[in-house]
Amino acid sequence: MMVPSSAETGAGAPPVPGEPMSADALAIRLGDIARELQHEDDVDSMLAGIVHAALELVPHVAEASVSLVTGRRTIDSRAASSDLPGRVDALQSETGQGPCMDASYEERVVSVPDLSTDQRWPEFSRAAVKLGARSMLSFQLFVDGDHLGALNLFGEDVGAFDAESERIGALVAAHAAVAVAGSKQVSQLTLALDTRDLIGQAKGILMERYKITAQQAFLLLSRASSELNVKLRDVAERLTVSGEMAKKP
Repeated sequence: MMVPSSAETGAGAPPVPGEPMSADALAIRLGDIARELQHEDDVDSMLAGIVHAALELVPHVAEASVSLVTGRRTIDSRAASSDLPGRVDALQSETGQGPCMDASYEERVVSVPDLSTDQRWPEFSRAAVKLGARSMLSFQLFVDGDHLGALNLFGEDVGAFDAESERIGALVAAHAAVAVAGSKQVSQLTLALDTRDLIGQAKGILMERYKITAQQAFLLLSRASSELNVKLRDVAERLTVSGEMAKKP
């Protein structure tokens, strides 16, 4: 559900692509975005709204995504505007390093003007350049226990982002963070991440035990869930905790 924007209600004019916004227009649009995010009914729509806002407002941004970090190790790329952000997030998960990890855990804003020369994450940076990444900005969105979120922005070339890009990107991230902090979406999101992690562990147990594929393991879990009329998450949790599949009483 999207609430009417101030542009639609006559409180301001819609932004013109490629033209800088005045301070007043930017403030109005950011307020619109915060209200729109607060009224989103599901997690995916909320994350897509954050990415859309970044693409609309931040100067020089070419691609964007939201990265969700589970257990300080696994990164899930969501609402990505192209394949590049997802591939970069997979690389950060694989190497255990990168701007998203730092933005989520250590710093609120991480700027990477040139990935080809950056020395902070040598393994990640070299591979990211090969994927086509040139410059990045990462902003912390939320922290909820071991679950964290970051907004990642990509430039088309090295040195793409200037001080204005960082300033407006930080404003977009801050408004998004306020909108989702303590909301039902964050609770749904962290539960979904917990569930995904549990199911992944349960599949791994079955794959090792029975020497089967990931798809076959998932079918076993699904069948047990259906036969017992128990949530898939609960079946997976029992298996990971006790090492046993749930059985009919």
